[in-house]
Amino acid sequence: MKISYQEYEHVCVLTLSGECTSEDVEHFTRIANERRAAGARHIMLDCEHLEFVDSAALECWLDLADGLGEGGGQLRLIQPDESVSRILKITRLDKSFETHKSLESAVRSVR
Repeated sequence: MKISYQEYEHVCVLTLSGECTSEDVEHFTRIANERRAAGARHIMLDCEHLEFVDSAALECWLDLADGLGEGGGQLRLIQPDESVSRILKITRLDKSFETHKSLESAVRSVR
């Protein structure tokens, strides 16, 4: 999985591409924690180019959402593709993650 990020005040957008699997959890967690330590209160996961996510990665996302929530922050998913959306539905996590069609919509939802 490839990860890049952009920061906008207290919001960090992590752009994910490829496949997010158990092999990527440590790298993803390190980057997310670094961004939080740098002042990001909310994290947006841009999933437009994410092709697959496994259960270990989903658990990591849930842990991140919990950690952000403890500090008054939130996690949002942006543009999950059809396969990622299907995985969220199958695992019944589609209700656990708020999804948005655009970055602008996701950012407005946390202000």
